[in-house]
Parts: sequence; structure tokens; C-alpha cells
Amino acid sequence: MAGGIINNGGNGRARYKPMSEINVTPMVDVMLVLLVIFMVAAPLLTVGVPVDLPQTKAPAINEQKEPLVITVNAEGKLFLQNSEIADDQLVPRLQAITKDNPDADIYVRGDRAINYGRVMEVMGMVSAAGFNKVSLVTEQARDKTKP
Repeated sequence: MAGGIINNGGNGRARYKPMSEINVTPMVDVMLVLLVIFMVAAPLLTVGVPVDLPQTKAPAINEQKEPLVITVNAEGKLFLQNSEIADDQLVPRLQAITKDNPDADIYVRGDRAINYGRVMEVMGMVSAAGFNKVSLVTEQARDKTKP
């Protein structure tokens, strides 16, 4: 017996023992990337119905509660929040959502290409149903001197 010599099985290499612990670093990296992607994409998902709103210099309204939004797109179709709705279903649906509250805030968004009469027809239906707070939505006017 010789002292200090390790028997390697005759091949000259030490045995490899596999690591039995899970390396979580790649999983954390992937989760952080997904978190950043969802944080950037989340505001883009709340756009709703695409409408080219007219511009005005009126100040923006800052409200704490979310109003009901009726949209009239360029084809004249009605949308309540993000779902399309027929003209005859608009008032009953509004009354059901607001529980017949005449002070519920209702915003009407009308595409700039749509006939003004169509937007006023929608506002008339909502006002005739007894809702007091019906407002038109516009975009802030862009300053023409800035690029």
C-alpha cells in the first residue's frame, strides 16, 4: 500500500459528481424580462376603440372615478366602453349599469370624420333617458410651433 495515492479507477481522472441543486438565476432573469414587457404593454391595452378625436384648447378634466364612455367611430357604430352596441340597446344598458343614477358621468367620444348630427343624436338619446352629466371628449390641441 502506497500512502497518498488515490485510486481513480485506472483512467487518471477524478470522478465527476453531478450538482443536485437547481440554479434559479436563469429563471429570475426570464421573470424580470417578462415583468418589464408586461409593464410596458399594459398601458397600450387600455386604448379601447380607436377614434380620431377632434382637438380643442379646453383644459383636461381630472376625475377620480371612471366614467362610462360611449364611442361613435368613423362608420357611425356605437360602442359602450369597448363593446359594440345597437342604438336601441344603449339606453337600457346605461340604465342597468348606472342603476338609474341620473348623476352618472357619461362621456361621448366621436370620431372627427363622423357627421356632427350622429354624435348629437347619441347625446340626445342619453339626455332623453334622464342622464344629466353627458360630456364630449376631445384631444388637447397640439402646439403648431413645436415639432
